[in-house]
Amino acid sequence: MSTTSSQRGTRSRPPKPRLPLSAFSPPNSSAGESFPLPPSPATTHPKVLIDANVIVAGDDVDLSTWKKESGPILGGRADGIILSLPKADLEKVAEQLASAELSIPVISLSVPFELEDKEQNFPSYLSKVSTSLSTVFNKSTPEGVASLRWALERGRPVDIDIQAAISDDVLESFEDIISKATDGLSKVPPIVLSNILPPPHDLELPIVKLMNHPTFLAFQSQVAALSLFPEVYVKFLPPSWDAPTPPTPSAEIAELNDTQQKKEWKRRIKMYLGPVVEAFGYQRIIFGSSPCPSSSGSSIASDWYEIARESVAELGVEQDFIDAVFHDNAKKVYGSD
Repeated sequence: MSTTSSQRGTRSRPPKPRLPLSAFSPPNSSAGESFPLPPSPATTHPKVLIDANVIVAGDDVDLSTWKKESGPILGGRADGIILSLPKADLEKVAEQLASAELSIPVISLSVPFELEDKEQNFPSYLSKVSTSLSTVFNKSTPEGVASLRWALERGRPVDIDIQAAISDDVLESFEDIISKATDGLSKVPPIVLSNILPPPHDLELPIVKLMNHPTFLAFQSQVAALSLFPEVYVKFLPPSWDAPTPPTPSAEIAELNDTQQKKEWKRRIKMYLGPVVEAFGYQRIIFGSSPCPSSSGSSIASDWYEIARESVAELGVEQDFIDAVFHDNAKKVYGSD
């Protein structure tokens, strides 16, 4: 690979937890007496929660749509959100956030910028609120390097929606823009990637073929390479799978039984979660409920929360792991200004 590859080779990989094989298959029934089963994923929740990807239409600062979609289980645990209003008047939004007493704290307002713009400007009125920056990546260009460096120099988190299919060429291009934009910076703020976990995927591909499919094998090596950038985090968002997120049956209808579609989604999600946890550790995965703007599938916040938390819990992880993914990591990344 290019100079970027040699730079990447000098990075030391952070410690990573190893997932037991039992995370992907149920235990033998005969082992129940000797080894007590972990708490049921159906009842395992984070103590509190930060939704790090709330994208709302218009200027809905009151979050009426999100509150309706989140329901009592997700909404009742919410300790804050990261808010994005891509079509709103940000000056008006900043005024509202600075003066309003909201029932759900807005930890950070996501401010979009274009990588290809030759000139960047951060309006002074945004100094009234805590902010992060967000952009879309397709390929590395000199303008993109300069714009990303400008964003990183602000010292606030930068969200990057990777809208190109992750191939070796795209990965090398992304490594190039990150390496050049961060070169010489005394401190690099968190860089949070979306459209990675889970990646775009064809649901028509049988899961038995997915394990050895070239796209899955490439995904494993690509996330391992991305994890070598210690400032890079990954958002855990509703996937772009050309289908809406399956709903969770109500307790009145099916207290513990999932729909077949939901079970299939969780099996696939855990296939992708495994390599990401192996590479990044649980300290660099951040939950969010809104799909990427480029997503081909719709999702309701409460439906994705249920699938996401159960997928994590079914890996057989500790409570600290769940609290980190659904709250602590977002608090660490977005909470300090």
